[in-house]
Amino acid sequence: MKQPMDRIMADLPEELAAEQLVNRLGIKITEWSRERVVGTMPVAGNRQPFGLLHGGASAALAETLGSLAAAAYVAPDGMLVGLELNCTHHRAARDGLVTGVCEPLHEGAQIGTYQVTITNDRDQLVCTARLTCLLRKGRSAER
Repeated sequence: MKQPMDRIMADLPEELAAEQLVNRLGIKITEWSRERVVGTMPVAGNRQPFGLLHGGASAALAETLGSLAAAAYVAPDGMLVGLELNCTHHRAARDGLVTGVCEPLHEGAQIGTYQVTITNDRDQLVCTARLTCLLRKGRSAER
């Protein structure tokens, strides 16, 4: 059975599917529900010049997980756009995988806010992030 992210990629035109950032960063979604989205990302291939995990890669992981959580909230016929992403980097990651866990802080009629914690292989906090999205549920999402 295909994972939800695989189904989304399969629905994209081939040229867009090949250009998705989640593929380039090696992000794998391991859990996806309205209450919690979990994903992993390798440090290798996502480093800055000093050999540490790039903060932008952590931000991309956080935005990916938060956007998937918001998508689960507005499904099946809603849409969303990100409004703000805030990341605090607590410690460097040098190797292995980092794991992001996203949970909703607030899901309203128009705004959703999601918290993402990113940890290393030793379960140490690497980054915390907060994503706020504009939400559109139902048929009004088509406008």
